[in-house]
Amino acid sequence: MEKEKAFSTQQVADMLHVSKSTIYKLIHQDEINYYKIGRKIRFTQEDIDFYIGKARNQQDGFLKKSFANEELVFSRLQSERSFIICGQDLILDVLSNYLRLNGVPALRAYIGSFESLLSLYQDKVQVASAHLWDSDLDEYNVSYVRRFLPGIPCIVVHLIGRMQGFYVKQGNPKMIKEWSDLGREDISIINREKGAGSRVLLDEHLRLLEIDSNTVNGYQNETSSHLTVASAVGRGEVDVGVGNEKIARQVDNIDFIPMQKEHYDLVIKKSIWNTPEVNIMLKIIRSNEFKKEFDKIGGYDASHMGQIVIET
Repeated sequence: MEKEKAFSTQQVADMLHVSKSTIYKLIHQDEINYYKIGRKIRFTQEDIDFYIGKARNQQDGFLKKSFANEELVFSRLQSERSFIICGQDLILDVLSNYLRLNGVPALRAYIGSFESLLSLYQDKVQVASAHLWDSDLDEYNVSYVRRFLPGIPCIVVHLIGRMQGFYVKQGNPKMIKEWSDLGREDISIINREKGAGSRVLLDEHLRLLEIDSNTVNGYQNETSSHLTVASAVGRGEVDVGVGNEKIARQVDNIDFIPMQKEHYDLVIKKSIWNTPEVNIMLKIIRSNEFKKEFDKIGGYDASHMGQIVIET
């Protein structure tokens, strides 16, 4: 029997993009499972996946996201008159930290692109992130912003370019190379939740190929993050999942097949464009210091960071 891999506190902190002290805080609050070998704390992959799946990370004393209690989460965040940014990428965590260091009480809502735009429309947040591909126009985000925020002037700002592709088992034993391979009978997938940019990317390609999603083995098998998708592939539970390249570098036993470069953008209502908070955020994004945080990270392209894509 294969021995289950154990992760140290520092390894889990690196995987979740938080400090080691945050992991100890989560342990103390009984928010993440663990076990001990002597005095050493260890975690299984199942412990990490379960924690991510709960989507109950805490930041500044608030829930980041609870799908079962969304209205309560947003009302608690809004009660503090905070600057709320939606999205799930590491870059938004770093941006929020920079904002707080510059006096802006930034908080995070960890939800997908569809929910982010809807929350912006409903005035629950100040900044939405999106990476939604429109296959008819072969462009990202603009058409979705116009549909989700009808009649509301917005400005779309490019944040980062990311490479999206397939997580496959190491060595790619089933030779998965094209989107059409996901319709093969011998292939099983794990999917993202409805509204996630990766889910939209998959659905758009299936539509173009005229592949009925009901015929895709595992299409209804959903999870809520790139990390849990990659981990499921790494553990051999499925053959393939769709996600970004950055996460592929953090999970053992998988390879990454690049398929499509995507635009990860920020959407801001024009009515708050000239506020101090937005001005500070744009200054941070366009600074050399912030760009240097990402220009050497594989799978990221920071060359056009901070440029205005369009005003709707």
